[in-house]
Amino acid sequence: MQTEKTDVLVIGAGPSGTVAASLVHQAGYRVRIVEKMKFPRFVIGESLLPRCMEALEEAKFLEALKGRGYQEKNGAKFVKNGKVCDYQFAEQFTNGWKWTWQVPRADFDATLADTVEKMGVPIAYETTVTGIVFDDDGRSVTTVEDAAGNKKHIEARFIIDGSGYGRVIPRLFNMERPSNLPPRKALFAHTVDKKRLLSDEPNRITIVVHEKGVWIWIIPFSSGVTSVGFVGDASFFERFPGTPEEQYRAMLASQRDIAERFDNVELVFEPRTLQSWSATTDRFFGNGFVLTGNVTEFLDPVFSSGVTLATVSSQLAGKLVIRKLKGGDVDWNKEYMDIMMQGVNTFRSYVMDWYDGTLDTIFFADNQNPLIKSQICSVLAGYVWDTTNPYVKDHDTALKKLARIITIRDSL
Repeated sequence: MQTEKTDVLVIGAGPSGTVAASLVHQAGYRVRIVEKMKFPRFVIGESLLPRCMEALEEAKFLEALKGRGYQEKNGAKFVKNGKVCDYQFAEQFTNGWKWTWQVPRADFDATLADTVEKMGVPIAYETTVTGIVFDDDGRSVTTVEDAAGNKKHIEARFIIDGSGYGRVIPRLFNMERPSNLPPRKALFAHTVDKKRLLSDEPNRITIVVHEKGVWIWIIPFSSGVTSVGFVGDASFFERFPGTPEEQYRAMLASQRDIAERFDNVELVFEPRTLQSWSATTDRFFGNGFVLTGNVTEFLDPVFSSGVTLATVSSQLAGKLVIRKLKGGDVDWNKEYMDIMMQGVNTFRSYVMDWYDGTLDTIFFADNQNPLIKSQICSVLAGYVWDTTNPYVKDHDTALKKLARIITIRDSL
């Protein structure tokens, strides 16, 4: 069987793999990527957060991405029963990027992959990892198989697993664990959004509260296409009989804040379903490997955390792998897992407080405190590692305390 050698093998050509691959390559090490799918391929996670831009810039992807003409995004809008709460990234508490993009992910991911290939990192598409063997020093031999059934071995000094929902290493080594978030379902499609101006679009994502525990994403792209999806527990979707398209159109008609805009709208593809996406693993690293992006944990699409956690984990992992390859010591618990869990747990608190109604109370309150709003805005911008922000540092308690204060104030 053919054997190839490299310094670092990256599994997955999405953002959680290509950012790290670029950084390690820039440091002068041999890198190759194996990707199970053929690109471009569809994936959700179309609304980025400003914190992503730092990782994309360091990986030298910004020039190529700017050339794609994506829709700039400068904030997030929340709507409930006609009431609007607008967050503008320019007004956030943390010093960081004030804007980002809304992207068709098939094109976005393909652009990252094409760019890293042009840098000199080879990518083998439609190539599946079937086995990995690590020695005591962390070196590995990975067996891969291409679409034609040809197998080969790849010897590597280190593996970065950015395989996303594929979760290659967690599945091979029985590291998967259930998330503490309830299972949810999404039904979504891309629409030809000819009435976009009815809703003051398109420079931010809109999140519409349909009812408690059920929400709608509206993500306009620069092409005139808008991604629209419903998210909730499975029982909500059971109320709407028929084909996926019949269900989807009935849901659109049932929400007064968007019914006129999307009445009889043209669909780019038949509505698709995604469900029970939340998953985690008991550790993010091991002797000879590190996990990045959705391989570590995917929470929920509501705050667009997926690509942020993917790019930031890939950025951090890439730097630590470089140090490791140079012979330096890395405390993977302290320097990687603890840091990434800070971000994951902050987002997790906001996800849980979104579904239980805590954030409804905060977002749609009258006379909001400008400082507190700017601090929450920083979280919505992805700056979930800024512990000078009390709504990051005390993420597990601060939101509920604030909601109680607002409730008491409004009852007086």
